[in-house]
Amino acid sequence: MKSQSQQLRQQLAFLRGWVVPFCLLIIAETAMRQSGIQSDALAKPSDVIVALKNASNEGDLWRATKQTLGAALAGLALGGGVGLMIGCWFGLSPISSRLGALTVQLLMPIPSVALIPIAMMIFGFGYRMEIIVVAFTCCFPMLILTKNAVGHVERQLLDVAKVLGLSSHDQVRKIIFPAALPRIFIAFRLSAGIALVVAITVEIAANPYGLGYAMMSAQQNLQPQLMLALLAWIGLIGWAMNAFLVRLQLRLFSPRMIRAAG
Repeated sequence: MKSQSQQLRQQLAFLRGWVVPFCLLIIAETAMRQSGIQSDALAKPSDVIVALKNASNEGDLWRATKQTLGAALAGLALGGGVGLMIGCWFGLSPISSRLGALTVQLLMPIPSVALIPIAMMIFGFGYRMEIIVVAFTCCFPMLILTKNAVGHVERQLLDVAKVLGLSSHDQVRKIIFPAALPRIFIAFRLSAGIALVVAITVEIAANPYGLGYAMMSAQQNLQPQLMLALLAWIGLIGWAMNAFLVRLQLRLFSPRMIRAAG
């Protein structure tokens, strides 16, 4: 009975979150219908919904979504994996962390957009260029947060590992990594959002594939309803990704571990 009441409260909280966006859509629809605005940059919410439905029925929406998510996830896997390994290394070795600090501080502030010309010269147009730019950007949040997560592992756990005579490999596998995993998962959530943003940015700026390029094409063809439909779809994808990762986090870790990680 208690679990049912908790589920009901969660469902009510979820529905309350949609009240403000829904009201804003109604206000926008009403205002545009009454004013009779004709614009190359704006469209009624009803027209946006129709454009999104048409793009879905024609298959263009799903094709572009697949292209964007494929590049974003590939870049996240590559950059996140590299950042995870280097972050663990720096967290376990203060000497390595000090030696690599300047390199990280020099590379981390470089905007992802500034890498596009270099990546295009090396890889040309296509997925490889987009994946490399996404990977570069995702690497640093994973690296920094993983380093901090490993550094926050309680020293008592390491003392116990030494008393038990565990090797360095076993210490990392059985003690350090499980203890740091809640904070590492937060780093992964942050990097996943960054990966989607950077993938869209690269497609808008240079890569003729995916949702970003579809938005640019709609803008150039003076189709504001399609442009806004794609923008809303990107927002829904980002929301769904975060909601899925939050739900996964709640299933994998106890509330106490999540509070400690946060």
